[in-house]
Amino acid sequence: MANKDFKVKNGIDIQAPLPVSMGGTGQTTTGNTLNALLPSQAGNSSKVLSTDGTNTTWVAQAVAYQRGGTASRPASPTAGDLYYNTDTNIFEQYTSSGWFAIAAAPGSPTGVTATNQGSGRAFNNGQASVAFTPATSGGAPSTFTITPTPTTSPATFTGSASPITVTGLASSTQYTYTATATSPYGTSAASSASAGVTATTVPQAPTIDSVVSNEGNSAIITFTAGATGGAAISQYTITSSPSTTTQTTSSSPYTFTGLTLNTFYTFTITATNSNGTSAGTTSSSVEIVNPAVESMIPLFSTVLTASASSITFSNIPSTYNHLQIRFSTTNAATGGTFFRLNNDSSSIYSSHYLYANGSNMQAGAYGASSEMYVSNHGTTTPTVGIIDILDYANTNKFKTTRALAGNDTNGGNNSALALWSGNYRNNAAVNSFTIFPSGTNFSEHTSVSLYGMF
Repeated sequence: MANKDFKVKNGIDIQAPLPVSMGGTGQTTTGNTLNALLPSQAGNSSKVLSTDGTNTTWVAQAVAYQRGGTASRPASPTAGDLYYNTDTNIFEQYTSSGWFAIAAAPGSPTGVTATNQGSGRAFNNGQASVAFTPATSGGAPSTFTITPTPTTSPATFTGSASPITVTGLASSTQYTYTATATSPYGTSAASSASAGVTATTVPQAPTIDSVVSNEGNSAIITFTAGATGGAAISQYTITSSPSTTTQTTSSSPYTFTGLTLNTFYTFTITATNSNGTSAGTTSSSVEIVNPAVESMIPLFSTVLTASASSITFSNIPSTYNHLQIRFSTTNAATGGTFFRLNNDSSSIYSSHYLYANGSNMQAGAYGASSEMYVSNHGTTTPTVGIIDILDYANTNKFKTTRALAGNDTNGGNNSALALWSGNYRNNAAVNSFTIFPSGTNFSEHTSVSLYGMF
């Protein structure tokens, strides 16, 4: 009856082979029957069956590693796969970055490129992003180290991948960078250096030199620019307090307007470039007054506590209309009192002078002299006086001088009064003033003061 249909009681047909729909395999051989019962074998060549207790699936055979040449590496490896490379005779392991030798130091990175990141960076705290390409030879790196030149603090910067950020760079300074790779088996040689890149930041804070009350409810603010931070300064911003009024300028000095009389103000100034704005510098407090009432501002004053060969006032601000010097001098021995502008002994001073009440008092300059002077032929007689220097900051004309000086010996021959006027034959702005005796020192208690005049 083999391979033949047959009937059983009640009319049920038993088919041979028994179809799947009736609980059979539909197969006629043992091999076909087994294959029909297995999960699909398509695409599962060289795999074995595995079960989780409920389902049966095909899985790859467990092997320690595969082997072959570089070109024969598995096409779809998984991180952690091992491979013995018969081209190099080296065991390799696959990572997300590719195949790397096992138990070997990494190769040197290549293509090191730096990009300046100056926006918003504080002065002398520049930043760069340093990118590189890890080597495809040697061991698998775990970290990378960037070294800037010139040296920074810290001297190196470490990261696990490209790019790595470098900070603390000096403003307006050019840096190059090298990279190394490190693994538990060692550190690579340094890469070739990147091209030089200049670090830029916001500017250095300006320095406020002086703030002076001025006509028209204003103040004249003189400041010195700081370093640019590597990018050109576009403007300076000055803020007053109180009132928090903000005004901008491109240069110094600047006249800050709109202030209130008889009010004390401080001013804060910042510098701005394409990277941002510097820290601020705040001035000392200054009272805004009416120059018509208070037109003289004390600038410098000296009273000698011991003898001295000269007195000099330097760095005179250029924000006033005129200067006035007031002096009371005593020489230790016979001689005159001399005056020099800008410590200039080569330019000519010319003047006209007049003296009265004594034959030994002279003043001025004899037509072609290198100093202005008051000649006091007494031995220790004090000489006092006032000298005005007009338009002292003007660079287009000679400086006009006028003076009143004299001494009094209670009716002696040396009591005298002298007047003179003239000019300093140099069109440079006056920025220093020196007073000195003729061939001897000034005595103790000699006093000299300098005022700015509106």
